Amino acid sequence: MNEKVRIKLAVLADAAKYDASCSSSGASRNGNGKGIGHNTGSGICHSYTPDGRCVSLLKILLTNYCIYDCQYCVNRVSSDTARARFAVQEVVDLTLDFYKRNYIEGLFLSSGIIQSVDYTMEQLVAVAKSLRNDHHFGGYIHLKAVPNASPELLRQAGLYADRLSANVELPTDEDLSKLAPQKKMSEIEGSMNVLKSGIDEYRSERSKGRNVPRFSPAGQSTQMIIGATPSTDATILKTATKLYGEFGLRRVYYSAFSPIPHADGRLPGLAPPLIREHRLYQSDWLMRFYGFKQEEITPPEAPNLSSDVDPKLAWALRNRHRFPVDLNRGPREMLLRVPGLGARNVGRILQLRRFRKVRLDELHRLKVSVKKITPWVIT
Repeated sequence: MNEKVRIKLAVLADAAKYDASCSSSGASRNGNGKGIGHNTGSGICHSYTPDGRCVSLLKILLTNYCIYDCQYCVNRVSSDTARARFAVQEVVDLTLDFYKRNYIEGLFLSSGIIQSVDYTMEQLVAVAKSLRNDHHFGGYIHLKAVPNASPELLRQAGLYADRLSANVELPTDEDLSKLAPQKKMSEIEGSMNVLKSGIDEYRSERSKGRNVPRFSPAGQSTQMIIGATPSTDATILKTATKLYGEFGLRRVYYSAFSPIPHADGRLPGLAPPLIREHRLYQSDWLMRFYGFKQEEITPPEAPNLSSDVDPKLAWALRNRHRFPVDLNRGPREMLLRVPGLGARNVGRILQLRRFRKVRLDELHRLKVSVKKITPWVIT
């Protein structure tokens, strides 16, 4: 690697660290014996963080130049940060070189907006297209879907990327107009809708047994910055619920705001506590896999999540009249709401009680924390 590329890599890898919506879960792309790389099977070991992110991707920006002036972003046009830009071929060469050295399993590529949204999207697509078509690269590729890019470019991106992500950044249109006036929620959601249509069409055709080109097989995701505006946790989770419901997102990522040099006076001087980000991920999990609704987790009297107790326990404390739950008779929906009981162990208990009564001492074998659940259940 020459010195010029090394310097660019240092700048653009550091600039990409603020983007949390990076995951390879849900993709399956086998090598065909003609090229290099695959993201499943022997020889590839994926390592995931607890919130689902893959730690073995080359995560960079194509450039940190940007014509937008989003006040929460260190790469905004008015920032005095060091700038760099990769050529398309440089990103392709870096990805192949790192992959062959077994440093990575794939590529996560984002970018600042240069010239125009369509020009930027064309550059991102060119990288993925070259990797897939010229080098038969079978590893994982996650591309940023630049909001308001032309539907044709977004559809091209879906043919080469395993996952796409159009970031909403802030939870409301009011927040965007205040801190990122060049972005509009309607434009971001429009891009998400284009991706959803392509994904739905691909899955529909595949279900009929037709051999159609892959289209973003790992779906789409997005990211919201937490703590840059006064928006409550209830507002954040309401936006997440809408995005999951309307656009079929695989993940919404929550990224705590990080104060930046020479920031706008409307931004907070301190980062929010990381426990807030953690509580939002817990709440997101409860909504997706435990049957909770947003208004149950953040009711009008408690619009912000507690930092002292997790959201499941907080709900149980507000709804003591619904407990204790009989482990042998309670419906699955209520078992899932017992503090200390996870979805997997609920499934095991339901299976076990088909054959015999579940006793409290049997829960030890399931590795359930009996101390946690004792106040909430009877057997």
